[in-house]
Amino acid sequence: MTAVATASTPATRRMTAAEFFAWVHRPENRNHFFELDRGEVVELPPPGKYHGFVCGNISRILGVFAIQRRKGYVCTNDAGVLVEQDPDTVRGPDVTFYEDAQSADDMDRQYAARPPLLAVEVSSPNDRINRTIRRITQMLHAGVAQVWLVDPEGRDVSVYRAGQDPMLLTEGQELTGDPALPDFRCRIADFFALPGA
Repeated sequence: MTAVATASTPATRRMTAAEFFAWVHRPENRNHFFELDRGEVVELPPPGKYHGFVCGNISRILGVFAIQRRKGYVCTNDAGVLVEQDPDTVRGPDVTFYEDAQSADDMDRQYAARPPLLAVEVSSPNDRINRTIRRITQMLHAGVAQVWLVDPEGRDVSVYRAGQDPMLLTEGQELTGDPALPDFRCRIADFFALPGA
């Protein structure tokens, strides 16, 4: 991650989440990936194809789960979650699962004000573990019930819950959503396989 300082966002000025939302949607910021860390804009490298494939699998599995139980919904594409205020921090998990809207019309149009039940971070080759753990800690402190850190290269998942040690699950094991999504189950291997394989 590299801090961004441009004429429109001087390094000395902190932004609010609302200002950040307006700034990232300017035409000159199209095709760039940003987060807001305690009021400072941070640019993230674009993810690769395999990263997107794994995110797509996770989204599909959680989406089918939501359809089958007729409850909840999935957000992707680094949809922002406001995890700290004054100064504001907006994180963009790869995948999130919510149960807070009665209909699509009820959803936040900018960043999620209420935390998701689940946030999923898919590791990239250039991720640094200390920054990843900081992101996870911020999300848990904001009220996210569970965070999955998915490692496509190691083909494993670390499950984080507030006040508990992380739990590592490997490719041959099953992942459950306990306690936030107690009826969810899937094989870790399904995150990394082509559909039908």
